[in-house]
Amino acid sequence: MASPALTHFLPRFGVAAAVAGVLSLTGCQNFNAQDTLPPTSGVQPLKGLAQSVSVRRNAMGMPLIESNSFHDALFTLGYVHASDRITQMVTLRLLAQGRLAEMHGADLLDADRYMRAVNLKKSAAELYKASSPRLKRFFEVYARGVNAYLFRYRDKLPADLTATGYKPEYWQPEDSALIFCLLNFSQSTNLPEEISSLVLAQTVTTDKLAWLTPSAPDEKLPAAESEKLQGIKLNGQVPGLAELSKATGQLSDLNLLGATSSNNWAIAPQRSRSGKSLLASDSHGPLGVPSLFSYVQIRAPKYQASGVTIAGLPMVLGGFNGKVAWSMTSVMGDNQDLFLEKIKRQGNGLAYENAGKWQPAIVRNETYFVKGQRSIREAVYETRHGPLLNSAQGTTLANGFGLALQTPNFTDDKTLDAFFDLSRAQSVEKASDASREIRAIALNLVFADASHIGWQVTGRYPNRREGEGLLPSPGWEGRYDWDGYADPMLHPYDQDPAQGWLGTANQRVIPHGYGMQLSNSWAAPERGERLAELAGAGKHDNRSLIAMQYDQTTNFAAKLKKMFEAPGMAQPLKQAMDALPPADRAKAHEAYSRLMAFDGKLGPASTDAAIYELFLQESTRQIFLDELGPQSSPAWKAFVADGKLSYAAQADHLLGREDSPFWDDVRTAQKEDKPAILARSLAAAISAGDSQLGGDHKAWQWGKLHRYEWKNSSGQTVRGPLPAGGDHTTLNTAAFAWGQDFNTTLAPAMRFIVDFGQSEPLMAQNGTGQSGNPASPNYLNSIEPWLKGQYMSLPMQPQSFDNAYGKARLTLTPGK
Repeated sequence: MASPALTHFLPRFGVAAAVAGVLSLTGCQNFNAQDTLPPTSGVQPLKGLAQSVSVRRNAMGMPLIESNSFHDALFTLGYVHASDRITQMVTLRLLAQGRLAEMHGADLLDADRYMRAVNLKKSAAELYKASSPRLKRFFEVYARGVNAYLFRYRDKLPADLTATGYKPEYWQPEDSALIFCLLNFSQSTNLPEEISSLVLAQTVTTDKLAWLTPSAPDEKLPAAESEKLQGIKLNGQVPGLAELSKATGQLSDLNLLGATSSNNWAIAPQRSRSGKSLLASDSHGPLGVPSLFSYVQIRAPKYQASGVTIAGLPMVLGGFNGKVAWSMTSVMGDNQDLFLEKIKRQGNGLAYENAGKWQPAIVRNETYFVKGQRSIREAVYETRHGPLLNSAQGTTLANGFGLALQTPNFTDDKTLDAFFDLSRAQSVEKASDASREIRAIALNLVFADASHIGWQVTGRYPNRREGEGLLPSPGWEGRYDWDGYADPMLHPYDQDPAQGWLGTANQRVIPHGYGMQLSNSWAAPERGERLAELAGAGKHDNRSLIAMQYDQTTNFAAKLKKMFEAPGMAQPLKQAMDALPPADRAKAHEAYSRLMAFDGKLGPASTDAAIYELFLQESTRQIFLDELGPQSSPAWKAFVADGKLSYAAQADHLLGREDSPFWDDVRTAQKEDKPAILARSLAAAISAGDSQLGGDHKAWQWGKLHRYEWKNSSGQTVRGPLPAGGDHTTLNTAAFAWGQDFNTTLAPAMRFIVDFGQSEPLMAQNGTGQSGNPASPNYLNSIEPWLKGQYMSLPMQPQSFDNAYGKARLTLTPGK
């Protein structure tokens, strides 16, 4: 989950210039950026409130809502969310609706087509319809609060929103269900991987796909998945694949596909210094401003909760309610599948093959309004599996394969009610009961009360007749169809384990061959391994949990050294290094000796860390670029994108796979093996360092290659660059694109810790700022505490409010 900032694909000057134009307006329009900021003190009447409500803010702008009824608290939450993040809310809604081109022009039309085909609006309607009358009232009241802001500030919206020229529509209750469905869709790690596999299949034969899509270091390659594609000519036979890949890339840049990096863990009383539980949580996103998350605290007579929210959703997604703490990470669940469909023209429409017979595709028409252009009307086709993601190709689909996406339905799904019940739970047992009813999103939920800890996997997972759904399946046979869903009683869970802790870091959480198919697209295991190592060592308090959240030690370095020293590798590698030309030989030996001495600590000032990461980058190019390159090719871009999503072929080859066909460099006459390529990679690491860091090797530092750089929605740098440590394998995540460059692509967007041994258990931190309005003092003011490891206390006891939030308040009163 991560920032909705359109940092990677909006025109770099367009929005920036427009914002500058808005800010420079004078004369009759007399625009003042400060006018876009709602007051933080005084009295403001709002139609829709039953009684007065108080809103106080702490030094970081995080709000405390105090009200005499939950109705008024939800109304105020809507108003506060809009006040802080209206541009984000509008953008997320347009994205979910497939309407971004209305705001940002034709470049986003492919992303819109993709999202219209996915049809989250239908999913949201099912989810909302299945919710209780109580929950619908909550969403209705929240929407009124959002609309109270939109009405009052309709002519004073933030400059970045005004600059687009888009006039936001009023918020509907169903829009919040839509944002929830977008959050669920953002967990679809395997969907972009399946699309990437088709891009790779344009360059390599299908038998090699298994080598590029490993599941875990200790699992066999998914040969059966690539075998199901044997005999199917894919090269040039998927109309619209380039456009679909572009859309996937755009959504990836938004971090809304494969936005799965996160950690959470709970420490049981027996491992706590205070004898009471602790819980920690952090979610990662790109360094866009604002981050996806904001904080809020609600105190009403029958409801209190404090924690992480996403503007547009009237619920606390992770936090503390005075009795129970809860948090969520992505479980990396694979509950969607792509099906290749044989297509032919039938009259004015299309038909698809099913068990040897042709059936007419269902058609729905979509109209796209494009900023600065005429509207476009296109058909979206659907098969029995689901919508064709490449429907925009129209009847030309008859010349190749359609790509149908199947996802779970949300009929009779009570997830939204269950999330609310989770935030009200007064014990781990009640939290567990609520979490078992969450089906519309695949998560690892970890929760704790003072005496107990628990973990529950949520979601809805298909029972596949055959196959694992890792790669696209032939849709015309029926062999790979779904037969209902796994029994929720099979969903993994645990409470109060003997080891004294529970934790997840998107790693594999079930053994291969478990009683249900949960996923085959897990994150690299190192974050989970480091979490286990630290959580299982000694006693803990909030200081040790902060140290864990800021830990920059990788376990992958030790695995790499073990591989270098393995009986079948040590001597051949030495011989391969000695066989290099003299200049490269010296470089290879230098890199090898430094790597063997490396302690795995990826601090920004570390020279050995720089050499280690240079080796990882260069080995990727040495192993794969000859067949998947050049670096500008669609295949290489797809390969690099896959490496950011789950356990990567890059790591898999370094640690094993000596028999992989990719060790041979097809550009040379001889046949290379793994030692030869590793020797080249070691030398190339030093050469790359000389090029990027200069000839003084003692002055090399990881943080000179690897930087934090925050950018706004127009791509402008608003803070940084600053030296960064860590990488994708460290708990303090600072991921980069393996095979591309060292720019930080993911970092913690929020962190919080709940220590039940403290009188005020909850402490929290945001990655950028509470506000998404560039004119706000709370736009970037959370970055400095984030860099320094400083957290804000979010107290639950009224006697602590003045100290945390001050006495200044905005009083919202019923308007006429």
